[in-house]
Amino acid sequence: MCGRYALFRWNREFAGLPGFPPDQQAQWNISPAQWVLMLRADEQGNRSLARARWGLTPAWLTDLSRTPAHARAETLAEQPMFRDAFRQRRCLLPANGFYEWRGNARKQPFWLTPGEGSSLFFAGLWESYPVQEQNWLSVAVVTQAVLTQRRPLILDEEGQRLWLDPQTPEHVLQGLLASRQMQLRERPLANLINDPTLDGPACLTPA
Repeated sequence: MCGRYALFRWNREFAGLPGFPPDQQAQWNISPAQWVLMLRADEQGNRSLARARWGLTPAWLTDLSRTPAHARAETLAEQPMFRDAFRQRRCLLPANGFYEWRGNARKQPFWLTPGEGSSLFFAGLWESYPVQEQNWLSVAVVTQAVLTQRRPLILDEEGQRLWLDPQTPEHVLQGLLASRQMQLRERPLANLINDPTLDGPACLTPA
């Protein structure tokens, strides 16, 4: 399961999007319940960024300890937690890569990315929830089954356009949910990344 990812590098075009936080810092070890960047589009196709809490929180949810960080691609269109957001509130989460742990007795961490220095976008869903007369944003990452793991659904440029477009037909969206996983480079890491409080380049220390 993709429980952590990183966003520590972005280009000038990305930083020029409306909503890019002027105080945005590199994040090497993002985990659920933290604040993350999400990319949305309006009816005219204009894209903007916003900060959101990683853990989907619909306005009707009363138990705030149950805010899912992930939405399974196979079932999200039918599940009450996700189906409205799937139809109306889709987003992208920018990243440079994500972490994956493998093994039984002692799990080995791996860094997965299309290429060192690359950027990618996870498919996501967002919701707005009210707290003390203010609306806060929240997100979940869409995941696919890959062998014994679940990985984020990574979309190419055309997939990103279709995912953000509110007019994209549902059968096209379903095709994106079932699309083939992008080829990724994998690098085994030292166990420093096992510390969820570590946030810096040391997270990518090779094994």
